[in-house]
Amino acid sequence: METPVNVAVIYYSATGGVFRLAKAAATAAEKAGAEVRLRKVRELAPEEAIATNEGWSDHVATTQHISEATLHDLEWADVILLGSPTRFGLPAAQLKQFIDTTGPLWGQGRLVNKIGSSFTSSATAHGGQESTILAMNNTFYHWGCIIVPPGYADPVQFQAGNPYGASHTSNNGAIPPGEVELAAVEFQARRVVQIAEVLRRGRDT
Repeated sequence: METPVNVAVIYYSATGGVFRLAKAAATAAEKAGAEVRLRKVRELAPEEAIATNEGWSDHVATTQHISEATLHDLEWADVILLGSPTRFGLPAAQLKQFIDTTGPLWGQGRLVNKIGSSFTSSATAHGGQESTILAMNNTFYHWGCIIVPPGYADPVQFQAGNPYGASHTSNNGAIPPGEVELAAVEFQARRVVQIAEVLRRGRDT
């Protein structure tokens, strides 16, 4: 029996939108036959700041059971899915801080030839979704990963409209991802698993 593909879904979420996308991606990857680790990165914001936003504090409380990402999760994975809300067109500092700890793995070439893909959420329309995904993908270039975007390889992508990666507009956290957004990230997760399986078969022949 073929060994399952290992998928690490590593994300940061403040009010829950990116978490919902990450959870949908993890579930879809599992259904596609992968072994999956859903991991959040460490929160850096002070408790006082979190307490000023009810959605933020509620989300922190309800996701305490999610394990924090480690370098071992990256090394274990065949596929790395990164998710982050936009912060001025860039990934959140919390995800960037985790990325900045990966130097030892990068220096040893431990991340080369892994499959990489990214997804995001923004508070407003045109709020930096594409630039945030591209910024996350810059990390994959440095790691030597193989970037797999969703493109328009499934009909849902013509509704979702973002070939770079799944994305969502939350209206400042008031609107959770809908059916189209969830279907888009589910397709993205299935696609990266499929490409990882094809790559593995190619290596084995």
